[in-house]
Amino acid sequence: MFDPDAAVEFLKWRLGHKRWTALVLGSGLSAAVEGIGDPVAFPYADIPGMVCGGVEGHPQRLVAGVLAGVPVLCFCGRLHYYEGHSMDAVTLPVRLAAGLGAETVILTNAAGSLRVEIKPGSFVVIRDHLHLMVENPLRGEATFTPMVGGYDADLRALALVRAKEQGLEVTEGVYIGVSGPSYETASEAEAYRRLGGDVVGMSTTPEAIVARSLGLKVLGLSAVTNYAAGKGEGHDTVLARAETMGGDFGRWLRAIIGGLA
Repeated sequence: MFDPDAAVEFLKWRLGHKRWTALVLGSGLSAAVEGIGDPVAFPYADIPGMVCGGVEGHPQRLVAGVLAGVPVLCFCGRLHYYEGHSMDAVTLPVRLAAGLGAETVILTNAAGSLRVEIKPGSFVVIRDHLHLMVENPLRGEATFTPMVGGYDADLRALALVRAKEQGLEVTEGVYIGVSGPSYETASEAEAYRRLGGDVVGMSTTPEAIVARSLGLKVLGLSAVTNYAAGKGEGHDTVLARAETMGGDFGRWLRAIIGGLA
């Protein structure tokens, strides 16, 4: 298994060990955390063992600072399994966060809706997931991590309350995590619906699994950018919609994080 110790030591020497709240920001959502106080930024390329991704909408940097009075580690841009990265590389941000003292991780993504009532432009608090990627990120560790209740009930309740206060259109739902990079066919979207899915995307589930194996509390949030297998939208469409949602998403995130203080 990949050893993250060098990266942890590199960051711990510069940032210290704190009760951080970690955020992993999905496609087009990095602007949602503008305004972090006392920011210290590290390009991924400067962190030992960290791999850089190449997908548009993912700036590839770690920003540490204070948001809504809470120390935060913001991983602005994630790595994806579909890019050819290993599961170790994909989940390294979560392992780093745990190594630096984080107790909570907020995983965000842009996702496609599998339900007509979950409209593009709305948000979903992830209640549960189906990990349908080719590989499990704990393969080789023999870590039999329970995943029932993997998305913390108290954090979900906080997110829903804060969304109502912000006047946002938000629901709870089940996230389907697939390998990508091809988008789903109409038949696949129908199958995911029948399996109980509400939204679908190409991330998040590996990080949630590793976070739970490390004892972190997990909150998952999806920005719904399109209907799955809808009009053949590509990444440009998803990215553009996510960016238009960034303001609302950022206010919601700050309100949630403020509730953790």
